[in-house]
Amino acid sequence: MRLGTTRLTAFDLVIAAGGLLLVVLAVQNLGPALAALRGVGTWGTFTARRVECVQHPGHEQCTWTGEFKGGQVVRPEIGFYGGDRETFTPGQTVKAFDTGRQGHVYGEGGSNEWIVVVLLLAAGLGLMSRPLFRLRRRPASP
Repeated sequence: MRLGTTRLTAFDLVIAAGGLLLVVLAVQNLGPALAALRGVGTWGTFTARRVECVQHPGHEQCTWTGEFKGGQVVRPEIGFYGGDRETFTPGQTVKAFDTGRQGHVYGEGGSNEWIVVVLLLAAGLGLMSRPLFRLRRRPASP
């Protein structure tokens, strides 16, 4: 058998489009994820108000919602990344920072979200490149 040229199929195009979508999502979140890793943002305080939990098979995921104040920035009804049911009591205030990411602020320990973002980026690039590396085998000429 010899290796021949590749012909792109509709399946190849769908896979590449899915990869492109993953790359776009990863790139949009890469900046805030790296800022959260390094602790870069507006520092201030987060005051916990209430906890909301969701039960999943085998575990529980909780988010504390409250108010973030830092300099001129006030973000009411913002989530605190990485908290669980026991992290706060209502009214408790802790040091936190805001990267500008919609939905939540971070505690002093930052975040490891960058790992998921990098994995999404790698998966997307892999899916996008699949059509380039797929070779179709053709039977040898008699």
